[in-house]
Amino acid sequence: MACLHVAGLPGVTVRNIDTPDPMRFERENLAKPQSVVAWAGGDKLRRRSDRHLIATGCRRPSLRETMFFDAFNGDADGICALHQMRLAEPAASTLITGVKRDIGLLRKIDARAGDVVLALDIAVEKNAVPLAALLEKGVKVRWFDHHNPGELPVHPNFQASIDTAADVCTSLLVDRFLGGKQRIWAVVAAFGDNLHEAARRAAEPLGLATGQLDQLRALGECLNYNGYGERLEDLHFHPALLYRSLSAYTDPFAFIQEAPEFRTLSQGYAADMALAAVLQADEARASGAVFILPDAAWARRVSGVYANDLATANPNRAHALLTRSPKGHFVVSVRAPLSNQRGADELCRRFATGGGRRAAAGINVLPEAHIPDFIAAFFATYPS
Repeated sequence: MACLHVAGLPGVTVRNIDTPDPMRFERENLAKPQSVVAWAGGDKLRRRSDRHLIATGCRRPSLRETMFFDAFNGDADGICALHQMRLAEPAASTLITGVKRDIGLLRKIDARAGDVVLALDIAVEKNAVPLAALLEKGVKVRWFDHHNPGELPVHPNFQASIDTAADVCTSLLVDRFLGGKQRIWAVVAAFGDNLHEAARRAAEPLGLATGQLDQLRALGECLNYNGYGERLEDLHFHPALLYRSLSAYTDPFAFIQEAPEFRTLSQGYAADMALAAVLQADEARASGAVFILPDAAWARRVSGVYANDLATANPNRAHALLTRSPKGHFVVSVRAPLSNQRGADELCRRFATGGGRRAAAGINVLPEAHIPDFIAAFFATYPS
């Protein structure tokens, strides 16, 4: 008897199945968008307070005592990084993810000595306390990321590949680690992270036509678009379900042609971007522009991808999008000029809950009363 541990998701059906080949069953069934299957040989499932589901009462397979946890950002980069890793290193794992800004994921992991955590596209700094606790328990942690990590732990159970260069994303780091074995998915992620030049450089050995690169860009942008929102209800798909659907495909072009998830995201992206296109900057100068978006699900979904679109259209100008939250504060997305990719992380880190990368950063909670201070700091960082 063996058990497969999967993340529990709101509104999905969880059922037990008895099959001689759980890995095959997982590949064939967990891609279905509205079902998560736990192969537990008929054993009961219990719901934990952290909303994950684990099989209880089932005996771990004698040849596989280790449990695997995949903690990943819910955007294009996190999903594609995990897809590359699991294509190269298949493993039945618990998925830990959420909306793009939900990056304090290690606190949701209940692991024990000998278990393995793979962390992708989430900042070490935002997970420092639970990371230290896991390492001391004897959990092995492998980390790939391109955000400012803060102080890295020195521990025999910790391995990290971190590069904060402006033209690097986590999927490109994973691609480097894998020696290019799943390069095409790194290209998708780089496009999604608005690293168009890096995506095209990575794609050169693949010999793709211009039209194919355009398709990969569209896929990356749609996957990234799905990650933005204040809560899971804002998203078209829970990122874990979107990953499960994607994981059934080795070829991104097949996913584009066949997957209903891509059609839904493509249509939603077009509709939301049409609403964003009529917005006017609240303050615009030669060096930068600030947009204030309303409290609406479409605005929360589009904030990051619209910021990327503005940056691409105006490469010498910085951009800040402030989206009103249902809770009354504002969520901020900042993009440095593509011609001078610096300063976004330092700007956002001046404010509580701020962080990110030099080229792209954000603030999770900006009180309305602090908007004038932010705008002043924005134009001081990017003066005319």
